[in-house]
This record gives sequence, structure tokens and C-alpha cells, in this order.
Amino acid sequence: MSFIIRPVRPDDVQPIYEMAKSTGGGFTNLPPDKPSLMAKLERSAAGFAREGNDVADDIFMFALENTETGEVRGTCQIFAQVGQNWPFYSYRIGALTQHSKELDRTFRADILNLSTDLEGATEVGGLYLHPGARSGGLGLLIARSRYLFIRNHRARFADKTLAELRGVIDEAGSSPFWDGVAGRFFGMSFQEADEFNAMHGNQFIADLMPKHPVYIAMLPEKARNVIGVPHTSGRAAMRMLENEGFAWEKYVDIFDGGPTMSAHTDKIATIKNAKNAKLIEIDEALGEDKSGEKMLISIGELTDFRAGYGWVNEKDDGIALDPAAAKALKIEVGETLSYVPRS
Repeated sequence: MSFIIRPVRPDDVQPIYEMAKSTGGGFTNLPPDKPSLMAKLERSAAGFAREGNDVADDIFMFALENTETGEVRGTCQIFAQVGQNWPFYSYRIGALTQHSKELDRTFRADILNLSTDLEGATEVGGLYLHPGARSGGLGLLIARSRYLFIRNHRARFADKTLAELRGVIDEAGSSPFWDGVAGRFFGMSFQEADEFNAMHGNQFIADLMPKHPVYIAMLPEKARNVIGVPHTSGRAAMRMLENEGFAWEKYVDIFDGGPTMSAHTDKIATIKNAKNAKLIEIDEALGEDKSGEKMLISIGELTDFRAGYGWVNEKDDGIALDPAAAKALKIEVGETLSYVPRS
């Protein structure tokens, strides 16, 4: 085992900035702007350091670290409660059915309604892996570690959790959805709007976006075809979310039309299935090509939180853990950890 998840540190800003520059756009939670990223890291540090045990407007930002080299190869975030500094807008897909007696016909029109229904929920987002780290289950590690953090700090998070998946973006870096809907009202390209939102928030949407419903049938075909469709790079993430119990409830992102998935926090599979146990033994017989079951493990609270994979043997009075995992996660016999099966 050589990778762990831990809270970000100030010196992580450069590798995270390098990753942000390679996202290809549409990644609002990871802007390719170093001052904005530094501000986010500082806000994350404040969230981890905050006293109290209640839901607040916190960001928790994590790094995927290779413990053998010290390199940061991925990052992810948790927003404890969205919609506190500015409205959290989504489009909700609804329908209007009308009937004409004269024509003896019923017409159903699908409609996009500007909505703040999801305000107050917890959001998991900002997940990005370096292209060289997209194997070996690291995507699952970085995604699911957030749920263990939420579980072990449950009072700090809302009863509903959501995840916004990036929508379809073409080869030129444009969003067909933006071009067909919001772009017509703002006089700016998708890239310009996306960058502005990442650095300044989306209050400009509240100021300028028309509040009346948008009839989907009146949109260009390219825009209609991408509503609720994830970016090709996000299809695996959508499957992971579905496996955790997230579902699409007809909410889409106002910028690129990507689907917003949601779940009841306590019903998220990782949260529901995780256990706590005391480490009673570090066992040389456990590990790759040896014995034991591979588990996702976490230990520590707030700034001391760490998560990673390890080989576990469950016993009546606790668990045994392989030496490599114990070393990487800095776990000692007698400490209590959380664990859940890897898949």
C-alpha cells in the first residue's frame, strides 16, 4: 500500500494547481487559478480547525498522497452545506400537460425550472485524479474516503448529500447546453462563465438569469441531447455514485446540463456498512498474495484523518491489519479505526 487520503496542506497548492490546469474546463470546484485555490485551501484549513459539532458553511479538501514519494496525485472535496454564501441553483426538469377537447389531443411539455431546492445539502465534489493515478482502485479510494469522513463526523453534515457530475463539453471546450440556454442571456462563452463562477460564485446567475421556465422542445437539438448526460470522463463516477445509493432526481447543472445525483446521507452504502473496531494485532501474514480481506480503512478525526486500503482479519475482540497499511496510515495497536469492504 502506498497511497493515502489526508487533509490538504498549504504546500499542496502547486501540485493541485497543476492538476487543475489539466481538467479541460467545466470543473468549477477546481479552478486553474492559484490565488483561488490558495483561498480554498485556507478555507478548508479553517473548516478542519473549527470547534463545535454542527453543520456550517465548511469546505473539507483532501489530497491523495503517494507515501513512498510524497507526491500528490489527486484531490477531492466535501462542502458541508451548500447555498449559504450565495444561492445554490439547479435546473429541475418538470412537465406541463395540457389537453385540447377540440383536437382531442393531450400535449406534454418538458420544462427546465430554475430551482434552489438543494440548498442546505452536503455536496461531495472536486474529485480529480492525475492521469497517471487512474488505476488500482484509487478512484474508489478517493471517492469513498469522503463518506468515511462524513460518517465519523456525522453531526457536521446534512441529512441529504449530492454530487454534481460534469456535463458534456465538446472538443472546442464549449458546452452545448450553455450555448443553447444560459449563454443566450449572458453574452459570454461557457469558458468565461465557468471561470467566473469558479472564482466569484454564481450570484451573477441570480442577477441575470430569467426566472421563467424554459421549454426543452424550444432548445437546439445539441442542447436537448446533453441534458442530464455526464461527461465521458464522469461515467465511471456516475456508476460509483449509483453503487453508493445515489440517484438522479431530474436536477441538472445550470452551466453544462450535467446530472446532479443525490442520496440520504445515512443510506450511502459506505456510511451504512462501515464498522469501528480496535486494532489488536499487526500481522505479517496479511497482505497481497497472503491472507485477509482488502478493506477501506480510516483513522483520526479532522486534521488527523487518514484513509487508505489495507488487509484485515476480523476477530472477536478487534481486527488484525497488515504491516504496510499500519505504517502508511500510522496506526498503532490499541487504536480504533473504521473500515468497510473495498467493493
